[in-house]
Amino acid sequence: MLCTQDLTRTFKNMTAVQKLNLSVAQGEVFGFLGPNGAGKTTTVRMLAGLIQPSSGSAQVAGLSVGSDNATLRHRVGVLTESPGLYDKLSAYHNLEFYAKLQGVEDVSGQIEKHLSLLRLWDRRHEPVGKFSKGMRQKVAIARALLHEPRLLFLDEPTSGLDPESARTVRAYIAELSQSEGRTVFLCTHNLVEAEALCQRIGLMKQTLVRVGTPDELKRELYEPQTLIELAEALPDAEAALDLPFVTGVEVQGNRLLVSLDDPPTQNPVLVQRLVERGAGVRTVREQERSLEDVYLNVVGGEDG
Repeated sequence: MLCTQDLTRTFKNMTAVQKLNLSVAQGEVFGFLGPNGAGKTTTVRMLAGLIQPSSGSAQVAGLSVGSDNATLRHRVGVLTESPGLYDKLSAYHNLEFYAKLQGVEDVSGQIEKHLSLLRLWDRRHEPVGKFSKGMRQKVAIARALLHEPRLLFLDEPTSGLDPESARTVRAYIAELSQSEGRTVFLCTHNLVEAEALCQRIGLMKQTLVRVGTPDELKRELYEPQTLIELAEALPDAEAALDLPFVTGVEVQGNRLLVSLDDPPTQNPVLVQRLVERGAGVRTVREQERSLEDVYLNVVGGEDG
């Protein structure tokens, strides 16, 4: 559905995107993460046919970026971080205007379908200038889907939404991929959202630094660890856990953080060894890493 080869964009003396090589499969929800200024929005603008690359190439929805931009813009849907809507027009008339620009055949049917799914059908005749930020965001999402694109670019789709509305949008995104086979290219700073929705994640800092499933990225950057809480501190804990598969033991009072190869099969051996040394074991659990841990490790917590 999407493939880039050394895609690059420069502005005067600044390189916003440098030699990006990326592929996204049909029906995939792909998370595109990075700090402010990492080139995410510039990448989306190139892939959606809104600006020209400085060098390199990309194929999107069977079209070449640069030479086929006019056609490309009708095959993809785009939600920008700050979507512009006509404040004096109702939600219905905003969508009607854009549907006609996109050549949608069943304009009224498409508007009803997407406003209903996003729980705004009852507010369709109200001017969007009176809508909350979250409601305006949902109108913009509906606008991006009116012409039923097979590829959807979403930039911070739940920005400004209350928890219930954000959950509605996340469920909608999942439905687009799972049931309808659409490809979703998701830019977000919400790492919990990205981990829940995306099959794969790309971490961006002008170029693609890491790419993989959330679990693959965690395994690549962190070795497995087990956190054991004892009833009281064990003076010779490190010696007690001198086992062939243990690669490290960090003692924090009565808590032990043990690095090892395969926690599910090796944790019982750890517990047995500690009990033999007279330790009272309260809890044993695998140390879980989050996508936030991966993100901060890779991009260093930098912002812009």
